[in-house]
Amino acid sequence: MSSPLSAHSTNSGLDFDSVDALEKSESVAILMCSFNGERFLSEQLASIEQQDHVRWRLYVSDDGSTDSTLSILDAFQARLGSEKVTVFSGPRTGFASNFMSVTCKKEINADFFAWSDQDDVWACDKLTAALTWLRQVPADVPALYAARTTLVNEDGVTIGVTPRYSRAFGFSNALVQNIAAGNTMVFNRAACEILRSTAHLNIVAHDWWAYLLVTGAGGVFHFDEAPHLFYRQHEANSIGASRGFGSTVIRIRKLFQGRLRRWIDQNIENLESVEFLLAPQNREVLQRFKIARKRNLPGRLFGIWRSGIYRQTLMGNLGLLIAVISRGV
Repeated sequence: MSSPLSAHSTNSGLDFDSVDALEKSESVAILMCSFNGERFLSEQLASIEQQDHVRWRLYVSDDGSTDSTLSILDAFQARLGSEKVTVFSGPRTGFASNFMSVTCKKEINADFFAWSDQDDVWACDKLTAALTWLRQVPADVPALYAARTTLVNEDGVTIGVTPRYSRAFGFSNALVQNIAAGNTMVFNRAACEILRSTAHLNIVAHDWWAYLLVTGAGGVFHFDEAPHLFYRQHEANSIGASRGFGSTVIRIRKLFQGRLRRWIDQNIENLESVEFLLAPQNREVLQRFKIARKRNLPGRLFGIWRSGIYRQTLMGNLGLLIAVISRGV
């Protein structure tokens, strides 16, 4: 039985009755990854079915579920038809590679692509809100949409909202911060093509890689301040939402454990292998950042400042300063 959340609208002010034939014809491939998601999957599927934008097709990459996940998906497919729902077997090497594997399937063709987790609830205008911005971008320009989310607990009760950001978004931010959740991301075919050209890479996280690659290639990124998704927080989350003092403490602890530095090392190695995709100014930013990281403390501080990298908040930038001093980036 679906929760009242699944029928929720964020009341974005869009006049859905005025959507013309062109907008109705735009196809969206919803790319979901599943793994033992029986507790919340049905509610998420119901919210997808209730989308205002109806021309979607769901592709699910299941990573070896041993619970009733596949039975739930089979029943959903049987009811809606195989032309509406397709289920694949995932690579079973983690959530990031699972998302990249389904994204990079050449047989999946659409005008736009939307990543989906198995345990959230979409507002009925989620796809419509994303497409309203995406269709303004020329088709040959990589474009990536993301948004804030409303946080809910296991019972669907609202417990908060993810942060609002005030600084510009771009490659210089993406090098040291993953600001957007993949479950909110929708992107055009041009962005999908550059993601597919990196299918061979071992990435840290699919959403961080999308933010890095699209902005690095000179594409455009938009962060919607209006939430259109209920992001469920529970103990089985692969990565929880970033919110509040507690999450800040956790991130600082990870700095001193060296995890952020290892992630940045991996991102840089991947960017180096596809440097031809980057815009010239971003290749320069990357080069300055790489050189600065290898210097002694005074040179490192000056080089990082000169490279222009930054995080979105004052606390984030203070944490970045600490990380630079302690070689945590």
